[in-house]
Amino acid sequence: MHKAILAAVALTAGFATSALAQTVGVSWSNFQEERWKTDEAAIKAALDAAGATYVSADAQSSSAKQLSDIEALIAQGVDALIILGQDTQAVIPAVQAAADEGIPVVAYDRLIEDPRAFYLTFDNIEVGRMQARAVFEQMPKGRYVMIKGSPTDPNADFLRGGQQEVLQAAIDSGDITIVGEAYTDGWLPANAQKNMEQILTETSNGVDAVVASNDGTAGGVVAALTAQGMAGIPVSGQDGDHAALNRVAAGTQTVSVWKDARELGKAAGEIAVALAGGAAMDAVPNAVKFTTPGGNEMNAVFLAPIPVTKDNLSVVVDAGWISQEALCQGVSAGPAPCN
Repeated sequence: MHKAILAAVALTAGFATSALAQTVGVSWSNFQEERWKTDEAAIKAALDAAGATYVSADAQSSSAKQLSDIEALIAQGVDALIILGQDTQAVIPAVQAAADEGIPVVAYDRLIEDPRAFYLTFDNIEVGRMQARAVFEQMPKGRYVMIKGSPTDPNADFLRGGQQEVLQAAIDSGDITIVGEAYTDGWLPANAQKNMEQILTETSNGVDAVVASNDGTAGGVVAALTAQGMAGIPVSGQDGDHAALNRVAAGTQTVSVWKDARELGKAAGEIAVALAGGAAMDAVPNAVKFTTPGGNEMNAVFLAPIPVTKDNLSVVVDAGWISQEALCQGVSAGPAPCN
């Protein structure tokens, strides 16, 4: 995957997007995380530009509901499906059902182990590396906690693999000791907070740094640390959530690896329309062959993430991702542009 890093800009430049009154159905795993609203707006804009219709369903973090949602979208006669999988193994029967009806599927942001789906995401192994690098730079020796993502999301293990690559030498030398590690069911911040609280109890607060796998889990971690008077130790995240970027400005989160959801959503809409129009998956611009952990070869596009720390916070303001006011709320004498 790491060899397939691609610039997000102009991903599908020149890609035909004639919709012919197509309808694209989107199955969301949930809408509890801030970023999915941004993704949705970008998908809608891409479909609008192509003259296609958007319909959607929210699985509300239920894999069973997601299956029934997708069945309903197929019954509505959608021409393509974009699926953000709640449980990326449990959703495979829905890919089969779509294939039976000749409906192309885009596996959005999360891997679905089925070569009949087109995989669109960011380079999540590199995201994990970026998270660990930023934390390691601040804390090259000490007691680390690894707060992972959902056990039903392959991204959780891609991220963890990238993190381990960066930390392995320091672990082998004894400079770093991992004193706690936990998956976070459903990526829910409340679950991350509970996990972190339990680890703090078990270690008598003997924690020097936390590699958390996204901004939601980082928020739960920071809440647990704050309750123990430990806010400010290195903590990682990803997604560029506004609250997380504010924490970076305030010094309670070290890094949020920014994955510009506007580019991902735009690409998903354009790819779905093209596939619905009969384009072959390997004809998608910048598509590469990706071998999954399960040994399946899939057509995929990977976008490049950007680590945002106190040293380059202006990049998200300059890109219009967040306003300076929102970024710097409650921050005085912070890093640029909050100073």
